[in-house]
Amino acid sequence: MEESASLAIEAIFTVKGLFLILIGTSLGITVGAIPGLTGAMVIALALPLTYTMEAGQAMMLLVSMYVGSISGGLITATLMRMPGTPASVMTTLDGYPMSKNGQPGRALSLGIMASFAGGMISWLFLIALSKPMADLSTKFGPFEFFSLVMMALVLIASVGGSLISASLFSGLLGILCAMPGVSEATGEVRMTLGLVELNDGFKLLPVLIGLFAVSQVINEVLNLDSKVEQISVENQRVIPSLADWSRHGVNMIRSALIGTWIGILPGIGANIGSVAAYSAARSCSKKPEKFGHGSEEGIIASESANNATVGGALIPLVAMGIPGSVIDAILLGALVLHGLQPGPLLFKQEPQLIYTIMGTYAVANVAMFLVLVLAVRWLARLVEVPKSFLLPVILTFCVVGSYSLGNRMFDVWVMLGFGLVGFGMDCSKIPLAPFVIGFVLGPIAEKNLCEGLMSSGGSYLPLVTRPMSLIFLLLSAAMLAIPLVKKRAQSPVDEAPASARDDSARDEL
Repeated sequence: MEESASLAIEAIFTVKGLFLILIGTSLGITVGAIPGLTGAMVIALALPLTYTMEAGQAMMLLVSMYVGSISGGLITATLMRMPGTPASVMTTLDGYPMSKNGQPGRALSLGIMASFAGGMISWLFLIALSKPMADLSTKFGPFEFFSLVMMALVLIASVGGSLISASLFSGLLGILCAMPGVSEATGEVRMTLGLVELNDGFKLLPVLIGLFAVSQVINEVLNLDSKVEQISVENQRVIPSLADWSRHGVNMIRSALIGTWIGILPGIGANIGSVAAYSAARSCSKKPEKFGHGSEEGIIASESANNATVGGALIPLVAMGIPGSVIDAILLGALVLHGLQPGPLLFKQEPQLIYTIMGTYAVANVAMFLVLVLAVRWLARLVEVPKSFLLPVILTFCVVGSYSLGNRMFDVWVMLGFGLVGFGMDCSKIPLAPFVIGFVLGPIAEKNLCEGLMSSGGSYLPLVTRPMSLIFLLLSAAMLAIPLVKKRAQSPVDEAPASARDDSARDEL
């Protein structure tokens, strides 16, 4: 393992490695700073660029984009009250008021400092927890893998709360869309509808580009006329001082720990991490009344937590092949595109790649800090670029990326079709993450279930007689049941006040 780690470090600290990380981080920050454009979009668009790269170099580019896209959202959240990414929603509550009060540079410097601290703290947990989790997972057989995939799907669905049915529908739809083509288990061709092009099924890349890029383009075309006020940061100091590091150290560490933990839980996302950390900071603050009116503690909590969720989400991805967010689902797809099998065995089969991801995450956080400090004034002007110029360029990249996969128009039509599917799901409040998880992990679950059935002579009993498989299934059932039980328990409580009000009204009459 030491040899793999040293090889990964050597690969990162080459001219090409550092260049890929710098470019990826800068692109991520740029996209994150433009409201409406997302990290998922830019990473999906970048996948075709990684075809000619080694897997390690591809992950350098994509992971650094991930880091940059989460951080870039603080710029427009602070200066325009318009978060560039959902992860920066809480930053608007205090960043924008501080900017309106004549301190935009101060607000940005605190956000940049907290983003860096949150990322580096979560990196320590990425290093510490990934290997033990992977070692535990290597003891799994095909039935355990199947149950683990089922738990991953339920995890993604259960965090939706009242939208659990929509999340389950999305995951099942993803599994259904992964079924056309050659069966992973039997080798038979199925569900092609007579189309020869579907013999290989829907390719992952056009599906991802359609869901995340084309759907976003459609959404932005419908909102071209929206404008907001912008605050200038000219002649403002954006470099955090040593006093800031010491004054806000406890808040940064606490928020980073919350963000890391929430990031480990699949499907919750950086926006929930920032909300939880913001609430904790307000509860612990000596001046809670300042929150929402330009509180430095609020900015620190939000930005530290949302960046820490990135490192947290990478832990289950590299250790067990379970993506912790939408972008991690795309990274999972990138591993598949490069011929790798996501899961616990990846740590044994490709240890250098895992250490490359870990090292890239640390270096990308340093690059993010430097880019934001040095170029934030220029980045703040990105919002002035007319979307009428920007969106056709993005759509062109979508078409070229999908066509270059197999040099056939069918993939372009698939991309456009899934763009409409993604837009429709977004309008219907159906989450996209379970769809991607189902699409990527569905075939893996089917393959492992069939392998297990062949080894057991067709018996399903090992699903419940093998301890780890039973534990995963019980956890899945519990995570499905708990939100439903809570919802039913709350119903009488909600109805009681209404009936009491009715009785009171009758008494008054």
